[in-house]
Amino acid sequence: MDDQTAPLIVALSAPELETRLNEFAALLHACVHAGASINFVLPFPLHEAETFWRAKVLPGLRAGTRILFAAEAGGRLAGSVQLDCDTPPNQPHRAEVSKLMVHPDFRRRGIARALMAALERRAGDLGRSLITLDTRTGDMAEPLYASLGYVTAGTIPGYCRDPSADRLDATTIMYKAR
Repeated sequence: MDDQTAPLIVALSAPELETRLNEFAALLHACVHAGASINFVLPFPLHEAETFWRAKVLPGLRAGTRILFAAEAGGRLAGSVQLDCDTPPNQPHRAEVSKLMVHPDFRRRGIARALMAALERRAGDLGRSLITLDTRTGDMAEPLYASLGYVTAGTIPGYCRDPSADRLDATTIMYKAR
């Protein structure tokens, strides 16, 4: 991949995601196969990735409780992140980061940081002053989140299965308050 131009970050509607399900499925599939701990384990066929977007993301987009950001670079889908605003009535100020992914072909270019900046701007526009997330403890995303100002609230041992190994990994719960 030679194109080093800055990524274009856009928020997508449900109809836009529907027309691009194959691209998002390929992104998720590639990230899981590269070791990302984002709820899936190997073997992870491509059709299961598409099912995730169709069954878990589209309903939230349609309901207006989830915002999907895409990073475009070199004419391809390079990354994605979601802002989940489907919080209980006593937490209208909170939102959650979900599935920050950068395709392995596009890593180390600032795309994750650009996606998070767009997500945080939108959260602020929506009055969401507390953003929470969880990430596999020791994963490459953890120092990224810390560099963006996210604070570790704690860790939970044995939280999830590793995508390719027969072991349980801890998760780190983080937050950022504005």
